Amino acid sequence: MDYRVYVETLGCAKNQVDSEIMIGLLDQQRYLLTGHADEAQVIVVNTCGFIESAKAESVDTILEMAQYKVKGNCKMLVVTGCLAQRYAEELRLEIPEIDALVGTGSFDTLIPVIDRVLKSQGTVVEMASIDKEFSETLPRITLTPKHQAYLKIAEGCDNLCTYCIIPKLRGRYRSRGFEDILTEARALVADGVTELIVIAQDITRYGIDRYLRYRLADLLRALNEIEGLHWIRLQYCYPDIINDELIDAIASCDKVAHYIDMPVQHIDDTILKRMNRRTSGEAIRSLIEKLRARIPDISIRTTMIVGFPGETEAEFESLLKFVKWARFDKLGVFPYSQEEDTAAALLPDQIEDEVKLERRDRIMEIQMGISAELMAGKVGQTLEVLIEEQVEGEDVYVGRTQYDAPEIDGVVYVNTAPGSEARLEPGIYVQVHIVDAMEYDLIGDAVL
Repeated sequence: MDYRVYVETLGCAKNQVDSEIMIGLLDQQRYLLTGHADEAQVIVVNTCGFIESAKAESVDTILEMAQYKVKGNCKMLVVTGCLAQRYAEELRLEIPEIDALVGTGSFDTLIPVIDRVLKSQGTVVEMASIDKEFSETLPRITLTPKHQAYLKIAEGCDNLCTYCIIPKLRGRYRSRGFEDILTEARALVADGVTELIVIAQDITRYGIDRYLRYRLADLLRALNEIEGLHWIRLQYCYPDIINDELIDAIASCDKVAHYIDMPVQHIDDTILKRMNRRTSGEAIRSLIEKLRARIPDISIRTTMIVGFPGETEAEFESLLKFVKWARFDKLGVFPYSQEEDTAAALLPDQIEDEVKLERRDRIMEIQMGISAELMAGKVGQTLEVLIEEQVEGEDVYVGRTQYDAPEIDGVVYVNTAPGSEARLEPGIYVQVHIVDAMEYDLIGDAVL
């Protein structure tokens, strides 16, 4: 094919993996891939539709890319992902520049969709079942740095939290085959990947649908045996399924980072029940204590929702107290987003936006102080750091420890000796003596 194709990806890492597969399919069919939208004859926008701000960003991006049909070379605009799945008809009617809409269960049909557009005068809409089993043989070209890749182990979600639209966009929970995951992991490592980030809507549920038992711990032990792999990182672990077997696997597998991303969302039992979270405040506190007792240096990242329908000042105060007690290493706080087609959207006592934002800011102010104290406590330590880039024009590099995930967490600024001939290439691991700290980032000297 002579067509140049540009792919714009929005949203989460799971969406990025879908884009990587679409790019792999395009490359397999000899489409020419470009990193510049103004050069492309085909533009693909892989959208997010999770909350209102993500939807707005997706629409803005579609409209931005549509301009290239006027001022650029674009002849075909394809919209894929969660927004396409959720609002296909609305998008078709409101943005006539769109030539094709591809749902979350159909991204693997991108090539036939492009062929249909070339033969059609109307908008092509491709919406397969969101519960369909995904192919294990699809090609993939990663968009991450060469040393890092996401490993998606499941699709969909069965948790049915009342605020979340994901099950209606991504379908029921479907685990990938155990050996298929290992085959992909080995291929990625053979291609130079040293950090695998294990992802799904809920990685802790892995295996229950396919093998009738939770198998994340088994998977970690198998991944830990792959020669050449250095770090295995866990993201999106639901606290109600983090059991002793999983904790033991994290503690005993030397390649598994002492890092866990587990969204707790709230601590008040009344709110947790209205969210349909399958846990309690007491269970969450007990789990945090157990994790820290078994893995003393573990870095715990979590997210919380403030302003959930009916959240009283007393319930919010209990969340504030919990944040002070828990002293999370990483914390993201989101104002509740009232999403149509979710159970929570119909609950009474919806809270004003100003209150939600004020509550978010109060927690984040406390968390900033906690983070600053935790970072200061690392001064004087020597930590292993994965180098990712050099600060332009300086003998300073940017990297991460095992306690920091890419894009969302802090970094380490690594100095080399003035006039040093040493050059730290992206992807290498070095020992760094920490000499200073900021609220979220560290500063250190490379030990060479």
